[in-house]
Amino acid sequence: MPTYLRIYPHRRDEQHPIQEPSVRVRLGDLFPLLVQAQRGNYLWLNDFEDDEVIITPDLYEVLRAFRAYRPSA
Repeated sequence: MPTYLRIYPHRRDEQHPIQEPSVRVRLGDLFPLLVQAQRGNYLWLNDFEDDEVIITPDLYEVLRAFRAYRPSA
């Protein structure tokens, strides 16, 4: 007897619990994974677009400077 896929509608009234950050990970460990996921256009990466991360002030300043950086030709 064949198996049938059952699809249940998502209930809008369901509350998804907000997970508090609790896992520490080195950025150096994340970079290759994020680059691979972004280059491969993995859709799961989009699920986390609105998540916030906490970074150190010095990294923030470097990222701001890098964002404004325009290499000369």
